[in-house]
Amino acid sequence: MIVVGIDPGLARVGYGVLSRAERHPTPLAFGCIETDGDRSTEQCLREIYEKISVILDEYNPAWVAVEQLFFTRNVTSAMRVSEARGVLLLAAELRDIPIAEYTPNQIKQAVTGSGRADKHQVQEMMRRLLRLQEIPRPDDAADGLAVALCHMNTLR
Repeated sequence: MIVVGIDPGLARVGYGVLSRAERHPTPLAFGCIETDGDRSTEQCLREIYEKISVILDEYNPAWVAVEQLFFTRNVTSAMRVSEARGVLLLAAELRDIPIAEYTPNQIKQAVTGSGRADKHQVQEMMRRLLRLQEIPRPDDAADGLAVALCHMNTLR
């Protein structure tokens, strides 16, 4: 089974692709989709859609797991992230890939044992649990892996 985990954003979308054929999940890919801050929101959304589509088409996941929007005081930022989430969800839906959504606290709890873990703790746990040589960078990529791992653990 393959799961693509996504940490949505407009400037940077973190993703992680995990496979579980045996007992332990195996990372197939992880990284970030980064958009150019000089481009319009519409252009950034198109770029996100096109790049996540390549990932979904290449790995043909059984599930896409997405971090739910954590609403902060900056409404403008929250709106842009929600627009990016919409594009990401559409890409999965158009491929008939089931979607699971998790709150940031659920993800942190699932991978670190604490819903209050910081970014570094999540990165370190991804390194350990996925048997990586180094912590995944940037932290958005580690978050994408954490979302995927959270969903795999939920399915067990």
